Amino acid sequence: MTNVSPSILRIAFASFIGTAIEFYDFYIYGLAVAMVIGPVFFPDSDPAVQALNAFLTFGIAFIARPIGALLFGHFGDRIGRKTTLAVSLLVMGTSTTLIGILPGYELIGWTAPALLCLLRFGQGIGLGGEWGGAALLAAEYAPKGRRGWFGMFPQLGPPVGFLLAVGSFLLLSQLLDDNAFRAWGWRIPFLASAILVIIGLYVRLKLTETPVFARALQSHQQVRLPVVELFAHHAKPLLLGALVMVVCYALFYISTVFSLSYGTTALNIPRPQFLAMLCVAILFMAAATPLAALAGDRFGRRPVIIVAGCAALLSGFLLEPALASGSIIQITAFLSLELFLMGATFAPMGALLPELFPTRVRYTGAGAAYNLGGILGASLAPYIAQQLVLHGGLSWVGGYISVAAAISVLAALALKETRHGELT
Repeated sequence: MTNVSPSILRIAFASFIGTAIEFYDFYIYGLAVAMVIGPVFFPDSDPAVQALNAFLTFGIAFIARPIGALLFGHFGDRIGRKTTLAVSLLVMGTSTTLIGILPGYELIGWTAPALLCLLRFGQGIGLGGEWGGAALLAAEYAPKGRRGWFGMFPQLGPPVGFLLAVGSFLLLSQLLDDNAFRAWGWRIPFLASAILVIIGLYVRLKLTETPVFARALQSHQQVRLPVVELFAHHAKPLLLGALVMVVCYALFYISTVFSLSYGTTALNIPRPQFLAMLCVAILFMAAATPLAALAGDRFGRRPVIIVAGCAALLSGFLLEPALASGSIIQITAFLSLELFLMGATFAPMGALLPELFPTRVRYTGAGAAYNLGGILGASLAPYIAQQLVLHGGLSWVGGYISVAAAISVLAALALKETRHGELT
């Protein structure tokens, strides 16, 4: 690292801190869905219907994310990465903070879940514009042969954001009784987002434009409508990039949102204990991220994704025996394995997706592929998993993971290796 200039280190930090804050915002909602959103916003239904309704609101943001990717991608490819990233962070933070002050169903009736859906949509729009720009910051500044490593920094944002999210709820679970937590305590992490967004905006507004995009501006390489160019000439890498992402999302949201809901209800594991188990497991995702990034620079993006994807396919067969055991040790070990594999499949994406597209549509293309993968792999993952448990059992949820992994492995096999390509 000694040969890396301080300015590039600042860029790496800025790409990391922004995604950490945005994913913190996103994950606190996922955790709240598993614990309180149903009773607060859908109190007239039985617990199973509450859970299904809450999981549906969870999925709304994934529908919004590709829209956000195309919207912010348009401006990111037209006017630059810096301003677009600052606005996406502001949209996300504002939506999250407003969820924290939104009255529940008992106060304003069905207006409450309607507004919740609207704000959840806003979260999706903001996050849809975030990741592509953060990945481009890292990749377009990266020294030669180090794009995988520098593309890893925005990929570290999700596990750190998740640790912050889980840590905040775990602390509240220790400090408050269940009634206080359900009445008002769950809102505190949402309100705390406002402070984090101010920090993130300060870091983002100190950035300079990437040299790759600056050269594109000077040579007038921008296109009038990047989305039209993307779908007309780059549909194949867009589709394959989205399909490669499916396994990442399925692993993560089955291991966190679904498992938390199932563990605390069907298995009666106390919420603080299960949150602590997730804190342990997420460390394995954080550990896998730099390892997979280094392997991606050395061996290529495709081999890393294919090997980790095949392991994820096999891991689906472990879900039923692990969760059905009720053993804290076995469940924690399974969650750790799944999140390690998530980190291994996710880390190469920070370099792979930007490498699939030329500069003039890179923000739009990378962000759209990333977030279209979210619709396929995550938007309904907790909901589908809940339905599979009700109608088929836990083994069907494991099968869901295996199918998602198979889809991503096949997509990776169809892609060309990108690590030696130039971004300019």
